[in-house]
Amino acid sequence: MASLQASSLLSSSSSRISSSKRIINAAISVPKLPRIRFPVPKTPSSDLVKDLILRDGFTNTIPIEKSATTPTIIDEEPLANSSTSKATAKLYAILEAVADRVEMHKNVGEQRDNWNELLLNSINMITLTAVTMAGVAATGGAGAPLFALKLSSTLLFTAATGMLFVMNKLQPSQLAEEQRNATKLFRQLYSQLQTTLALYDPTDLDVKDAMDKKKQKNGKNGWSEELEVEMREIIEVIKAKDSEDYMRLGNLALKLNKILAISGPLLTGIAAVGSAFVGNGSWGAIVAAAAGALATAVNTFEHAGQVGMVVEMYRNSAGFFALMEESIESTLEETDMERREDGEMFEMKMALQLGRSMSELRDLARKSSYSNIEGTTIDEFASKLF
Repeated sequence: MASLQASSLLSSSSSRISSSKRIINAAISVPKLPRIRFPVPKTPSSDLVKDLILRDGFTNTIPIEKSATTPTIIDEEPLANSSTSKATAKLYAILEAVADRVEMHKNVGEQRDNWNELLLNSINMITLTAVTMAGVAATGGAGAPLFALKLSSTLLFTAATGMLFVMNKLQPSQLAEEQRNATKLFRQLYSQLQTTLALYDPTDLDVKDAMDKKKQKNGKNGWSEELEVEMREIIEVIKAKDSEDYMRLGNLALKLNKILAISGPLLTGIAAVGSAFVGNGSWGAIVAAAAGALATAVNTFEHAGQVGMVVEMYRNSAGFFALMEESIESTLEETDMERREDGEMFEMKMALQLGRSMSELRDLARKSSYSNIEGTTIDEFASKLF
């Protein structure tokens, strides 16, 4: 009986314990039911931090009372960056134009130095040949051969005299030295601009020093009615003087080159025919000697003078000015001012391409306007490069 009571007590106690366990388990599981994600204990991830930094999230969340100077810095920084970037763009535009000028003066200097060398060698060879013919004629007998040698020597000496006169008048060695000096000066300016861009952020003062100009910002996008009138006058000067004259000189050089190209082989052919009749009469030797001497002079003038190169030089110059005309006209025809290039920048580029300062470009436009009013022709070229 006691055992039955003990077992009943144990079973009741175990049932109570199990029921208490269930109650305890139910009580423990209560905090796990609401699984709400609170932002306070959540640590921001690295991607979120990067996103906030990129979007200036932390700067925007700073109260104004704690950072009184922050709004001032944010307001002034875009203006400084805008001014600095514009000054940098101007200096890079000048740097590009200076590099082009360095290459141009270098090529012109090499060309003139080549002229000097070729003309000097040609004149020396013509002179030595004439001296040799004169010496042979002095040791020879009388008759047609002597006359032919004398005539050839005389023609060669005459050609050498004319070429020396032209060479001494032009002084190609001096012209080549001028181009070398110009190349050196522009290289110095190029190095200074590179140093300015590399060491510190350029300002408008650096651009003023490089261009020697005053800053003018009138109208929308830097364009004003005065600037448009100035550009139209520059077009008129380029058309009336630079393009027309260089095209005319190019046509003359082309005609001269054709005449020389025909005359050289023709004279050497005549000399070859005349040499076939030497000994059969006096005229054969005379014709051969005279034609040969003239062919030497013509070929020397054509190739040592590089007439073909002169033709291309004038053609390229005319094409350069025609391109400038189209560039200015297309810019002025653009009615949307926002799509136009900045007026101040455009005026600066035109001045650099013409080898002038900003003030000289404006003076040229005023001269063109006065000449149109008075009905006269302007006596000044737009370009100062050549």
